Amino acid sequence: MSKKILSLLLTGLIGLSTVSCGYPVRRHNVAEEKTVKHYTGFFAVLKDDCSESERIRSVIAEKTGAVCEEKWLTRNDSRDEVISIMINKADYPDFIYAGTDHSKFLEANAYIPLENYIEKNQNLKNYFTEEEWDRIKSPDGHIYIIPCFSKVNMYDTNTIHNDEAFWIQVRVLKWAGYPDIETPDEYFDLIRRYLRAHSEDENGKKLIGYDILTEGYLYFCLENPPQFLDGYPNDGCCIVDRKTNTVIDYNTTPTAKRWFQILNREYHNGTIDHDCFVMTNNQYFSKLSEGVVLGMVDQWWNFGHYVEDLPDECAYVPLGLTIDKGMTEHYHSEPAFDTSQGIGVSVSCQDPDGAVAFINDLLDPEIFTLRMWGEEGVDYTVDEDGVFSLITPEPEKAVTDLSFSEETEEPAEESADETEEDISDYAYPYFPIYKGMNPDGINAYSPEYQPSEFYNKLSEIMQECFDAYGVHTYVELLDKSEKNAPWYPMWSYTNNFTEDTPYGRAKKNMDEVKHEYLPRVVMSDDFEAAWEEYMQAYKSCNPEFYIAELQNEVTRRMNK
Repeated sequence: MSKKILSLLLTGLIGLSTVSCGYPVRRHNVAEEKTVKHYTGFFAVLKDDCSESERIRSVIAEKTGAVCEEKWLTRNDSRDEVISIMINKADYPDFIYAGTDHSKFLEANAYIPLENYIEKNQNLKNYFTEEEWDRIKSPDGHIYIIPCFSKVNMYDTNTIHNDEAFWIQVRVLKWAGYPDIETPDEYFDLIRRYLRAHSEDENGKKLIGYDILTEGYLYFCLENPPQFLDGYPNDGCCIVDRKTNTVIDYNTTPTAKRWFQILNREYHNGTIDHDCFVMTNNQYFSKLSEGVVLGMVDQWWNFGHYVEDLPDECAYVPLGLTIDKGMTEHYHSEPAFDTSQGIGVSVSCQDPDGAVAFINDLLDPEIFTLRMWGEEGVDYTVDEDGVFSLITPEPEKAVTDLSFSEETEEPAEESADETEEDISDYAYPYFPIYKGMNPDGINAYSPEYQPSEFYNKLSEIMQECFDAYGVHTYVELLDKSEKNAPWYPMWSYTNNFTEDTPYGRAKKNMDEVKHEYLPRVVMSDDFEAAWEEYMQAYKSCNPEFYIAELQNEVTRRMNK
């Protein structure tokens, strides 16, 4: 895919990963005039730097009279350590985007209430409806953070699937004649057959049929597929039956047992990487970046950055599998309204009025277009119908697969390795944005979602793949998303659980048991015995406390 589009996708989408960086904040050469206010921000997101958007940031500084020096996490840092040191010192930058660690800053009283400032800034006040602002409020009635990626203008324009799926390299599908793959059994059968025909790549490296990321919180790649295989969307922490609004524990369903029995079988067949339960996250990403892994379950925002330079034939395609044929899957969802993550203003900020006004200015239609598209005449052109097209000063590598990436519905908190002067990165990517359409109502909010910029930049093999399946985007490879239920997503609730409650302690214990026992289940020579041992350990965690609290929250959200 084009480096420009790839970089945009990787930083503009939402999801969260482990990253870090140190103080003091490094200053960029952005509008150093005395009239420009300088703010600082910490973003718990993996990102190299902001050099690619420096030109645009300078233009924004001239127009708004303010600039923010952004501190990102790097691959060499410990996310927990960086956050702990900051909280212990109680010395914060002006802005904080803590991602899934928001509750830590909230408990440390690191944020100021924002509701009175929001009232004075119309772009920000109108960013959410009154009902949505109410949903964002903490139990004490205050608004401490502003979700950055939960607002869709007009309608969703996703061309890629940024979330979880069963991924497979396009060369495997091409080799098999682009078959319809609906179930895990069909998926692994295809991978086994390909491995028998191609045990090594053209460089003599041994191919890995299927790999699993299991370190830390990213072990969702191992433990949560049962919710998807039963046809449910990514509530993350449970299944919610749409007909009865009943919470179901996906860890104990018949499908969960079938899924892990399949993994057990494929582990002993040699399809699954035998190092998967002992390797680090970096080792996993390294194998993906080498192109030797044929398939895996993962979320695009989590791994997309690591496969951006793969050969076209090694690009990954998302598959929406279900445990049995003929079921409707829900891997792709409308953007979630996530109240658990967002940007806040810290108690250390000396100019909260100006800081909130800066957020407000970044939502101005002119400034927003600058952030997402760059400068007219430099980065993009506008035709007589008002449609934007990127200016490409030199031939670009074609888009292979999702070799681009969020949000997450988090933006994919990855960065790109681009150095060209042109806009190849969002400016202020972790400040609030509108997803969907640009405020002009004509263009997509950013280039990677512009139809005219997408299909034509696909590689030849990916266009062939799309043509074979009768689609034009990655999202179209999956079943059409449904309107989100009122409770969706439930992970936005559990992200803030602490061990101060019975259900919070249950969650922690459940996670620990799954980390310990699921690898044993997959590797065991006696699956039934290992599964029974796992279930006994799991039940000892009192998961009923956890499920009961989730049920209470579903009911609360339904009645709101």
